[in-house]
Amino acid sequence: MNPSKPFADLVWSDDGQPYSSQFDDVYFSRESGLEETRHVFLANNQLAERWEKLRAGERFCIAETGFGTGLNFLCAWQLWDQSAPPDTHLHFVSTEKYPLSAADMQRAAVLWPELALWSEQLLAQYSDLTPGWHQFQLDQGRITLTLLIGDLLDSLPLLDASVDAWFLDGFAPAKNPDMWQPALYAQMARLSRPGATLATFTSVGAVRRGLQDAGFVMRKVKGYGRKREMLAGTFAGSASAAWQAPWYARPAAPSLPQRQALVIGAGLAGCATAFALARRGWQVTVLERHAEPAQEASGNPQGILYCKLSAHQTPLSRFVLSSYAYALRVLHELLEQDGRQWQPCGVLQLPTSDKEAQRQQALADLGWPDTLLRLVDQAEASQLAGVATPSGGLWFEGGGWVNPPSLCQALLQHPNIQLLAHHQTLSLAASEYGWQALDHEGQILASAPQVVICGAADSLRLAPSAHLPLKAIRGQVTHLPATTASQALRTVLCAEGYVSPARLGEHHVGASFRFDRLDTQPSQEETESNLGLLLQLSPALAASLQVEQLDPASLPARAALRCTTPDYLPVIGPLVDAKVFRERYAELAKDASRQPTAGAPWLAGLHINAAHGSRGLISAPLSGELVAAWICDEPLPLPRDLAEAVHPSRFLLRELIRGRGRAGQA
Repeated sequence: MNPSKPFADLVWSDDGQPYSSQFDDVYFSRESGLEETRHVFLANNQLAERWEKLRAGERFCIAETGFGTGLNFLCAWQLWDQSAPPDTHLHFVSTEKYPLSAADMQRAAVLWPELALWSEQLLAQYSDLTPGWHQFQLDQGRITLTLLIGDLLDSLPLLDASVDAWFLDGFAPAKNPDMWQPALYAQMARLSRPGATLATFTSVGAVRRGLQDAGFVMRKVKGYGRKREMLAGTFAGSASAAWQAPWYARPAAPSLPQRQALVIGAGLAGCATAFALARRGWQVTVLERHAEPAQEASGNPQGILYCKLSAHQTPLSRFVLSSYAYALRVLHELLEQDGRQWQPCGVLQLPTSDKEAQRQQALADLGWPDTLLRLVDQAEASQLAGVATPSGGLWFEGGGWVNPPSLCQALLQHPNIQLLAHHQTLSLAASEYGWQALDHEGQILASAPQVVICGAADSLRLAPSAHLPLKAIRGQVTHLPATTASQALRTVLCAEGYVSPARLGEHHVGASFRFDRLDTQPSQEETESNLGLLLQLSPALAASLQVEQLDPASLPARAALRCTTPDYLPVIGPLVDAKVFRERYAELAKDASRQPTAGAPWLAGLHINAAHGSRGLISAPLSGELVAAWICDEPLPLPRDLAEAVHPSRFLLRELIRGRGRAGQA
């Protein structure tokens, strides 16, 4: 989607009510928006009665058309707190074509002081939203809000969810006819659980008939206030008979009542996965072979929130954008901005060529919110950075640097997580209970029904993930002692490499990319290369650091191995038996257009989260949410096409289609 019109265009009345200029309509009843929401959506979906009957560990999903001011969400959240038992989980998925700016959301929230307890938590995470999907974890993870920003006829077909109740909202059919049409009702039917309920403020006949045609049993009921009638209904249709790729289908949800999981590896991906499950009430054991978490690629003193985007909305760019926004929410929630843990000091991306400058211009011309990115000239770039830069570039106001070990430690602090250090998993064995993690002697380290492999390239040592094309890439970061003059650097500078503002008296420059060696001994050659990157980023900063007088052989450095894949996207999701997969879908090697119906050979309870490359700080937090959504049968936090773009089975599928699959291959 082109983000040229990113926000709702509001007019505020004298009594403080918002009015949409785009749709020439009100957001809610002028009599009482609160009571209208409670009558139309809460009461007519029988939410209080249904929620009181939920059992521990159960989930409930509401989907809404038109997030608007967030009033419906806040009222539902308030009722959830009043009605639902502890240890239950509410998912609220809402679409919005024109989201309110952060300033307008703040202004709207003032209208409902009785909702302040809930609106303050939302506003603490809400920022100017970009097109795409945004996830919010609220109330210590008891509430998940997923906002689909864009045209709902584009976003709903990509939603993977099972909806229990619908809030069919939005501007009136006469004001917004593009929304109220059969394509919407068909998507609602596709996403509804059997018996899902529906409520809407309108009683227009065309809407009622369209919903009936889609499989909803509709009835007219009393409307709110002066509105005589509204519609309510129940889904009585059947699941769609359309073919779905079995290799991307949902594995069967866990039937065991125990919510227990093992996570193998305590880097960023492993810690984020453990945290996502723990917030859902799972007891999680993290197995780490080192004495502490974040000892390998996640162990650098300063990692950069580097958000390289494309003007062409590639899968990688879309994935990075959603991940970046979620990572910032997690960082603001968990870490102190104390100069040690993280600093949202901003990131300046400087072009290295005329072609790169043109790419940056094309990206900026899409009209993103200034709070995400904007193009700055050389003078402003130098002012923002505090040091002279050789050019202007893209300014990411919300970015900055993070100490990855601090983030890992913060994620592991959840009381439902147990870290077992010095526990190296060398094999996995299926058992009646689920999976057993075994050491080099075959002794059981731990067992659980669910296991998530988060071992980066070392995941290849475990048989269930050995077929994945994971590749280790060496990277080295050089530590430079700060000088009085270099302390002027206020932002991260990056291009082909990066330099950070000083942390504890040191700047960090890097990082190299080496494909020809896989050791982790620091290299003078790579230190010299990093110093060359620094000279490109800012000759003035290099001079203030007295780079030419430094001895590369004596500078401290840290080398580690990143993990990546051939398409530079991570692998996140459920694992299959590779041998059986190749045999079961061998026909695709002859004709890729065939549509097999045999279910995928899932390794029940086994998932992977790995290969985040140099983007782990950005992508790991949302990847944990994606794994948890797969395991818990929740709405996926990414569009289905992106979830498939990072799915582990994509490589087996490509191998078959390209004719390289060999039935029986281990």
